[in-house]
Amino acid sequence: MRSPSPAAPRPPLLALYRWFNGQAWLLLVFTTLIWGCNAVAARLAVGEISPMMLTTARWSICCVALYFTSRREIAAHWRTLRPHWRYLAVMGTAGFAAFNALFYAAAHHTTAINLAIIQGTIPVLVLLGGVLFLQLRVTALQMLGVAVTLAGIVVVASRGQLAVLTGLAFNEGDVWMVIASVLYAGYMLGLRRRPAVPPIVFFAAVAAVAAIASLPLLAAEVATGQFFAPTPKGWLLMLFVGLLPSFVSQVTFIQAVSLIGPARAGVFLNLTPVFGPLLAVLILGEPLALFHAVALALVLGGIWIAEQLGAPKTARAS
Repeated sequence: MRSPSPAAPRPPLLALYRWFNGQAWLLLVFTTLIWGCNAVAARLAVGEISPMMLTTARWSICCVALYFTSRREIAAHWRTLRPHWRYLAVMGTAGFAAFNALFYAAAHHTTAINLAIIQGTIPVLVLLGGVLFLQLRVTALQMLGVAVTLAGIVVVASRGQLAVLTGLAFNEGDVWMVIASVLYAGYMLGLRRRPAVPPIVFFAAVAAVAAIASLPLLAAEVATGQFFAPTPKGWLLMLFVGLLPSFVSQVTFIQAVSLIGPARAGVFLNLTPVFGPLLAVLILGEPLALFHAVALALVLGGIWIAEQLGAPKTARAS
């Protein structure tokens, strides 16, 4: 009797991919690193590609990537999404299209460090939104964490100067980034009503809405004479944000959540305001001022108080 032949060895790259796909911590570090890179890409894009063009291109490229990788799964669940078209329209327009339009426009007026630090306040803005609109019960320590994190926004927006604060002479880019963060926090709160479809299908639907919703913004940019053709560097940045922050990082985040759950995965999101400023200093050579360090400490400290100290014991155990 012939003995069974040994299993064929897996190709090294396939084995590495499968190993990487099973390491939740590595997937989440990679995801937050890419999201931190987005702030640097936004600054590099200034003068290379107009902000609304970048927004439209980002979600259009992402949709093309989703079509080639997930079209069968999307087609299988598409009818389930149709009754929820109003919900999807709001989520895609506010959470993706408007957020990115404000993000990339803000990059023309403020630094990548400021973009990343303000973006890092989103988890606490979600908690605050839950208190204001969903009657979410919170502890006193959680509210202290909210207050500390919001103080970090004030320090960034005022550049650590009392005169700016008292005169309300805030940088318009910082203000736009605060508005963008509030919109994305609303998007995250809206995920509670997400239709019962696979995450990649829901993401594809919202990304498609974002691509369509960004077209009027691009048309307005053209009409006002602010559009210009992308430079070669602009094309490369367009491909980067369309494939990595928009598509690949979303896939890795979804995979990580499937491995360890949303509560444990959410803790890693606090790395984004760490990676962003670090990359801004290393790649762009932006100066890290004392007020940046104070603001970052307030933001991360406030999030830690709210998520670790202030959360009820049952929530921390989940």
